[in-house]
Amino acid sequence: MMWRPQHRPEPKRLLDLTLGSALLVLAAPLLTAAVLVLALSRPADGLFLRDYRTGLNGRPFILSSLRTRRFRLDLLSRLPHVVRGDLSLVGPAPLKVGSAAGAAPWRQLVRPGLTGLAQVRRHSTLPWDETPLLDQHYVEHHWIGLDLAILAHTLPALYKARARRHPRRLPRPYSRADTYWLGTVRRPDPGLPHARRPAAVPVKGAARAR
Repeated sequence: MMWRPQHRPEPKRLLDLTLGSALLVLAAPLLTAAVLVLALSRPADGLFLRDYRTGLNGRPFILSSLRTRRFRLDLLSRLPHVVRGDLSLVGPAPLKVGSAAGAAPWRQLVRPGLTGLAQVRRHSTLPWDETPLLDQHYVEHHWIGLDLAILAHTLPALYKARARRHPRRLPRPYSRADTYWLGTVRRPDPGLPHARRPAAVPVKGAARAR
């Protein structure tokens, strides 16, 4: 009698295992070189940042990230968490344990991710691109096609973020096809806490200048 696994991994988890493992193998030489460079500089706090984050079903885990954001190597160094099952390739950002946003019930329904809808839409020209709203929109509408679309838009989004720090030309706005795959986010309810905007603070001396 042939043995069969009782529980097959869901498509999202299967994507994390296959693509996450492949990316980890490809990134291993670059991460190894980064570790060696950091080790030569002898950082006082160690080579990795470690702190507790909230994961699936509210389970806390220790997130380890390389102490450098150059070329976003800190994100690549989190790939072992994807293979292990603490993180997903795509999902809301992993928030610290004890934060009010991390305790939201809808956020605990999925694994936090290396990238997400909020990351690729952060610098778009579309309205209402607020991080809490985008994260909740992803949790309510995620599927394997949306994950693949977000992964495809991650590198261009990182390039646009870098271009904003070193502007050469204006970033291209999202097309209608991008909106179809990434989802049209509805206008937030003004009663929601994250939809409230702080009132403008008057500048001292402005009344005198009039």
